[in-house]
Amino acid sequence: MTAANVEQQLYNAEQIQVLEGLEPVRKRPGMYIGTTGPRGLHHLVYEVVDNSIDEAIAGFCKKIYIKIQKDNSVVISDDGRGMPVVIHPKLQVPAVEVIHTVLHAGGKFGGGGYKVSGGLHGVGASVVNALSEIMEVEIKRDGKIYRQTYSRGKTVTPLEVVGECGKETGSKTMFKPDPEIFDEIELNYETLENRFREMAFLNKGIKITLEDEREGKERKETFHYEGGIREFIKHLNRNKEIIHQDIIYFENKKKDMEVEIALQYTDRYNELILTYANNINTTEGGTHLVGFKSALTRVFNDYARKHKYIKDNEDNLMGEDVREGITAIVSVKLIQPQFEGQTKTKLGNSEIRGFVETTTNEFLMAFLEENPQQARIIIDKCLRAARAREAARKARDLTRRKGVLDNIALPGKLADCQEKDPALCEIFLVEGDSAGGTAKMGRDRRRQAILPLRGKILNVEKARLDRILNSEEIRNMITAFGCGIGDDFDLEKLRYHKIIIMTDADVDGAHIRTLLLTFFYRYMKPLIEGGFVYIAQPPLYRTVKGKEVYYTYSEREQEKLLDEIGRQGIKPPQRYKGLGEMNAEQLWETTMDYNKRSLIQVSVEAMAAADEIFTVLMGDKVPPRRKFIEDHAKYVRNLDI
Repeated sequence: MTAANVEQQLYNAEQIQVLEGLEPVRKRPGMYIGTTGPRGLHHLVYEVVDNSIDEAIAGFCKKIYIKIQKDNSVVISDDGRGMPVVIHPKLQVPAVEVIHTVLHAGGKFGGGGYKVSGGLHGVGASVVNALSEIMEVEIKRDGKIYRQTYSRGKTVTPLEVVGECGKETGSKTMFKPDPEIFDEIELNYETLENRFREMAFLNKGIKITLEDEREGKERKETFHYEGGIREFIKHLNRNKEIIHQDIIYFENKKKDMEVEIALQYTDRYNELILTYANNINTTEGGTHLVGFKSALTRVFNDYARKHKYIKDNEDNLMGEDVREGITAIVSVKLIQPQFEGQTKTKLGNSEIRGFVETTTNEFLMAFLEENPQQARIIIDKCLRAARAREAARKARDLTRRKGVLDNIALPGKLADCQEKDPALCEIFLVEGDSAGGTAKMGRDRRRQAILPLRGKILNVEKARLDRILNSEEIRNMITAFGCGIGDDFDLEKLRYHKIIIMTDADVDGAHIRTLLLTFFYRYMKPLIEGGFVYIAQPPLYRTVKGKEVYYTYSEREQEKLLDEIGRQGIKPPQRYKGLGEMNAEQLWETTMDYNKRSLIQVSVEAMAAADEIFTVLMGDKVPPRRKFIEDHAKYVRNLDI
């Protein structure tokens, strides 16, 4: 009997271990998927696909197919072994039914079903069932096709044989998110596209197809990368200037641990290090990241000293020096990952740190010794970064001596609020002195601070920290926020828990907004990760009919309003060209009033996608920026030029 046949038999009912019931999921969905907003909605798809990915990691699945149907239901199918259908020895129902109706039931709790797995570790299928209006599972196994239907956590039909499949095996799941649970059940293709492209990069050889058959949104793509994370690095750097030819790649296995690392340097000033544990994006880092960073710094210092790039009387390179311009992927797989941190995306396994560190030490040093020309280019980049760091330190010290970066010397343009509890305070970053003056008059002085910004701030995508600190507008923001910048950043010192970008609804306003978001993402990322950054939504139109005043925020909304109230007897609708056209009362009523305003909270769903967008929009290369605008122009309803 082959090893595959043994595994086929081992993945059976006795491996489906039960920990607790399913009832709490519908009552408190946020505890299981984080939110009932868009993030939680897409999480349902990820959970089902993660089960197929686990089959792929175990070596039994090559193809995964995801289809968004016209009614926003989703079908996920794979060519894995097929979920077990025999009767569960304890519960006396088919094992597939246990998987979908009992919380913490699955092949991931030490029963031998999977050595390595991602997802929610067994709660995935049952949670998706609990939060779906309808769910249907079809299994090809043992020559037969089985089918069972569920709804909102309950079994609707018994498991039945509906056909024959010969030697084919696999699982197919159809589910429709429950509108009673979710604010909106319309899935975003781009969000899924980013996730599944990432999955294909992390699991070389697997073929993932994503199709959208909704009217007007028809698309189909297949992600398949034999080069794995090497191709991931190539993809991430495709709009950047690389400074050395080869992508540095190495992998290592030891007992129950695996590590894969790929990296390459670009001419950029920021770093992009993406880390994964069992395919889960560990956005808060963890022990694998610590091990990689430690080894990276040590290897470059050892190599530079050995080859006299750093003299005996000179200081070592620091971590930030050797990471400037790096694009790196660190992917580890281990049997029992321990996740911690605020969002459970920080790896805590202590044993993985040493494993990653020794692996990086050995293989990276070997690459540098074998490729002296490329090593020299990278070392030169690190040495330039060290000189710039020293210049930035002197600039920081100088500004501190002047009191610019201390809370005791707040910017003169800042109209601060009276409240001292940061959780109750918010600051509006307002485009222009005129609108800033209006906002100061219209605000709630108790809780709302106003900082006017003059013109467009520096594009930090093209500047090092020493130059950034010489920008008055950026220094004003750093000082007002109170939490520092870069390596000195301290979230505990943040003076406002809502930072609200308020710019005109035109092209210049959008550009200023993008410049601000680029600065926050590159140098104050915890502000975005913590949900502290918002975008204000000022109205586009003010419409008066009789004694009634209406505000609308888009062309579409305005047309809908006119259809509803009738077009007769309306004063010529006022279209705002900028915030400065509103008086203080109007600005408060439409954009700043806690009870009436509409704010967009800025979040980063996928670090790789965010890095790409900021690189394309704010980087040096014109062709990718032109292509981005052409590809996305169709989504813009109105554009002022």
